[in-house]
Amino acid sequence: MMAKHYTDLFIDFDDTLYDTHGNAVIALKELFEALQLGRYFPEPELFYDEYWKTNIDLWTRYSKGEITRDYLIVERFRRPLSFGKGLDPTEAYCLKASDLFLDFCASKPGLVEGAQELVDYLKTKGYRMHICSNGFHEVQYKKLRACGLYGHFDTIILSEDAGANKPSQLFFDYAFLKSGAKKETTLMIGDNFNTDILGAKRAGLDTAYFNRFPEYPATEPITLEVTALNQLMDIL
Repeated sequence: MMAKHYTDLFIDFDDTLYDTHGNAVIALKELFEALQLGRYFPEPELFYDEYWKTNIDLWTRYSKGEITRDYLIVERFRRPLSFGKGLDPTEAYCLKASDLFLDFCASKPGLVEGAQELVDYLKTKGYRMHICSNGFHEVQYKKLRACGLYGHFDTIILSEDAGANKPSQLFFDYAFLKSGAKKETTLMIGDNFNTDILGAKRAGLDTAYFNRFPEYPATEPITLEVTALNQLMDIL
């Protein structure tokens, strides 16, 4: 299958190129040890499970603009830490946990399988590439450097700079303004169907859905769907 001629690629970062979940699993274990949370939790899995449930809920709400960055940072640790027996998760303690966790996360180099090869390939093909991410500014730049992808992109477009999160039209308006890309020759690549794909589609973009978990197929017509990054090399 051949795609039409694109000059610009908007590419999501977390869990599209950067193995955010895999790296965070490691970082969460490091956090548990650093804070000696074994004093409060009989099993580490209790803390981990509550963290992931909370994190998914909060990021979904954050992407919709329902909560603030500051609320997310504190609340994603306050909730799971509240299950610790004898532990008082004050705001200061949650902020300490967040700072440690983000430092641990941002130092991890792990990429999604095929990410480095894809970026190198797209560069040789002459595409202009732009990161489009809802992540926090200071953390995303650290992660880009840690995984070796910093410097591979023409533009880094973050929701904090845009003043809006994907899937908001405001995010994509900012992305076009900053990158100089045109809708008709730009393709959005991402793993989150709601924020990356539907957001871009409604902003008038062609889309490539990187469906890492095929049990969750696209729920409405899109331009392309792949289950591995190397499939994009056969298309673009």
